Amino acid sequence: MKVALIPAYNEEARIAPVILKARRYVDLVIVCDDGSIDLTSEVASSLGAVVIKHERNKGYGAALRTLFREAINRKADIAVTLDADGQHDPAFIPRLISPIEKGEADLVVGSRFMKGGRAEKIGLARALALKLLNLLGRRASKVPIKDTQSGMRAYSKSALKVALEAVEKGMGVSLGILKEISKAKLRIKEVPIVVSYSGAKPSKNPLLHFSELILTILRMILEEKPLLYLGVPGSLMMIVSFYFGWWAMELYTSTKYFSIPMALISTGFAVIGILLIITSFQLYSISKIKWEIRKMKEYLELAS
Repeated sequence: MKVALIPAYNEEARIAPVILKARRYVDLVIVCDDGSIDLTSEVASSLGAVVIKHERNKGYGAALRTLFREAINRKADIAVTLDADGQHDPAFIPRLISPIEKGEADLVVGSRFMKGGRAEKIGLARALALKLLNLLGRRASKVPIKDTQSGMRAYSKSALKVALEAVEKGMGVSLGILKEISKAKLRIKEVPIVVSYSGAKPSKNPLLHFSELILTILRMILEEKPLLYLGVPGSLMMIVSFYFGWWAMELYTSTKYFSIPMALISTGFAVIGILLIITSFQLYSISKIKWEIRKMKEYLELAS
């Protein structure tokens, strides 16, 4: 069974054509109304979509997890995610699901930026922001695709289960999913699509959206090698702290003058250094626990 998964927030005016067109290519359309205060749920239900409603707005990532869980419960073979505002044309659904049906991929990403794809009326500021985010996103996720932020994707059964492990609740979930899929050694493919920004209004402040993604990328990079990116700087700060502390003590011993500025510098570097070192060991421990859990799941799946 093929399903279309649509996260939606206050999209009563734009969701109808998306649902109607998507139904041509899938067996079922599932909408997650993420705490809308308009008639999004009613419009979707009247058009034959299955609607799951969040009582309050929880964010894009939470909506996707709800949709993934529902698709798994309904034993979907392939699930395609697309936006409710009409940016993604459902006519590209067959192009996305084809590599999965042929056994060539587990996750297929619809790309605006590869050859054959394009972003219509994107605007200079959004284009530059996406270029930067894609550059950093490839570094953080270690997935060499051109459009790391694309929300139009097709998932196999295996990819759906792995995608549930992405921890981000907000827009950063797109990168989180790529990283989890890559870690699980599943196959990722990119196909060209056209995304239209004509009449599309962001549901979230663009600056907050950009900041959230940057923070997600930073967290992913730090989690990759916490002992290197946090532990080493923390150790260097401790060395600087000891140097200024020793200097302050030498000054006091020889002149009986206690330098408050040097003492404050020493203390400040020590506190920051200790925090960085503790955080690095915590993140390292968490990564090891996640690795053990993943191996255990793989073992249980093979055993069953």
